Amino acid sequence: MKTDTKKGGKRLSCNVPMRWGDMDAYGHINNVEILRILEEARIHAFGPPAGTGGPGLEVDLPVFSDLPDGAQALVVEHRVKYVRPLNYRNIPAHVEVWVSALKAASLTIAYVISDPVTEDECVRAETTLAFFNEADQRLLRVTPEQKSRLQPFLGEANFH
Repeated sequence: MKTDTKKGGKRLSCNVPMRWGDMDAYGHINNVEILRILEEARIHAFGPPAGTGGPGLEVDLPVFSDLPDGAQALVVEHRVKYVRPLNYRNIPAHVEVWVSALKAASLTIAYVISDPVTEDECVRAETTLAFFNEADQRLLRVTPEQKSRLQPFLGEANFH
């Protein structure tokens, strides 16, 4: 995971593999698989949710992996704009990730997926997440520590 400074804040940068099975009949990465790429980029950037999977590499910005026991990071909304087709290649797609909104009980993560060869922007997207306590069945507020860690990555929204 690399960090880039762009207008409005830092961006995390990662490469997410495109799989042969992600391709549709037109040779493009299928729209459903684009959401999988977004999820992978989100986990590369902010870590896997606490208590899931086995130990691995630490991420630079462990927002999800530092959630308290019983807390979940739930997707509230996805917005995706397909700017141009992302053609399948046997090399990873380039994804930039940043925070476009930081509210009391939610955050919105913004992404740009680019073709790894042409560097053309193919997808602009955003995912709004809320933290949820399963035992209490209630939303959790974004903590001051989370806000402090995320603030340098707060930048422009992809959608207005």
